[in-house]
Amino acid sequence: MTSLLAILFDGAIYASWLFLVAAGLTIIYGVMRVLNMAHGSFYAIGAYSAASLVGWYFSGNVGNPYLSYLLLIGCAVVAGSLIGVIIERGLLRFLQGKDEILMVIVTYALLLILEDVTKLVWGVDPYFAYQPYRLLGQTAVGVGLRFATYDLALIVVTAAIGLAAWFALNRTNRGRLLRAVIHDREIAVAMGVNVNVLFTVTFAIGAVLGALAGALTAPAISVTPGIGVEVIVLAFAVVVVGGLGSIGGAAIGAVLVGLTRSVAVHMAPEMELFVIYGVMFLVLAIRPQGLFGPVLARRI
Repeated sequence: MTSLLAILFDGAIYASWLFLVAAGLTIIYGVMRVLNMAHGSFYAIGAYSAASLVGWYFSGNVGNPYLSYLLLIGCAVVAGSLIGVIIERGLLRFLQGKDEILMVIVTYALLLILEDVTKLVWGVDPYFAYQPYRLLGQTAVGVGLRFATYDLALIVVTAAIGLAAWFALNRTNRGRLLRAVIHDREIAVAMGVNVNVLFTVTFAIGAVLGALAGALTAPAISVTPGIGVEVIVLAFAVVVVGGLGSIGGAAIGAVLVGLTRSVAVHMAPEMELFVIYGVMFLVLAIRPQGLFGPVLARRI
């Protein structure tokens, strides 16, 4: 029973992190049909921003240490919004309607550029923002099991973000407009929907979610160059398993990958990386569009 609980909680913690990273990626693709390779850079910028700001906050005369959690969220929102609007308005709007392969190439080039920008701004030395992680202590789960309370809180935060995204897409007027654009962009334009504004807002939201994932992860890791490249590979695995453009699919894909990896870590650690891509291979072999990806009709 103890081993089972450890597998379930480790899998849930890893799945919550995967969903945070993948949610913004799948929202951007679902609305804009942009497979954004630069999404990993949003994660890295969020992590660096949070680590540097939290480090500065705790290096001084700290008033209330719990305010550091607001700093994590606030810097992610600001950094993600700024970089999202700048990239969409300054680059991607000129490529609307272009082939998806071209968009992959452009955003991959953007990933390489932003990787160097982060090194120019923050250098190559690691950043640490461990204080918010330690602040909450540990929580006992079952008999003989203790988990960092911060990791358990991440599960709750991720669930809240997922529910908020679902509610926004399915129960608000803006969400209905986005769904209309997803299903038929041409008809949406003909009906008077300002697609350009929706694209900018969507890309900014996706960038904020990517930066938020980095900011919330920063207290638990060493923030070093290259973390964005590592993350984007795992995010692609999740959204491909769940189905590109599906929030629900990203959630199920994250849970499936997270639990499978947790089983491997506890039972066969040498298989940790293999099982993630093994799951992706099995799903795509049976259902090429992913578990919840729609079957797209060809235009003739």
